[in-house]
Amino acid sequence: MADPFQPRIAASQPRRWLGVGMLVFLGGLLIYVAFTTPPDPAWQVFLLVMGGASLWLGDKMRRATDGWIELTDEGLVTQSGEVIARMDDIEKVERGMLAFKPSNGFMLKTKTPAANRWEPGLWWRTGRRIGVGGVTPASQSKVMADLISARLIERG
Repeated sequence: MADPFQPRIAASQPRRWLGVGMLVFLGGLLIYVAFTTPPDPAWQVFLLVMGGASLWLGDKMRRATDGWIELTDEGLVTQSGEVIARMDDIEKVERGMLAFKPSNGFMLKTKTPAANRWEPGLWWRTGRRIGVGGVTPASQSKVMADLISARLIERG
């Protein structure tokens, strides 16, 4: 069992189901249109591919937002134990209004690049940048970003 005092970011259930529902609805609508009013065959294939991709993305978001992210002494860690960013590798935290960050979240810049990864609605990583947030409550993200910033200041 996780320490109850560890800062944790988890998806807000209403936002989670709204996001998943919108993607599944879009996928179903695209597939419905492709079969009920078949356009040119190339467009029909396009609609089917986009509908399937939307359904796949909805399921990926459903599975990704079922977990959470914790801030430990080691760094940012997912529910499954995957280390998103080690604390000693984090260079800076960005959470300003103009920062390129997920909704209700924050951005981390690391010293070393890592493999690209995307868990829709919860976090993503591309190179040295990590975005945390999406369908998460802003209050949880703010606390975690502040704690990471404080640890970076302590580190010097």
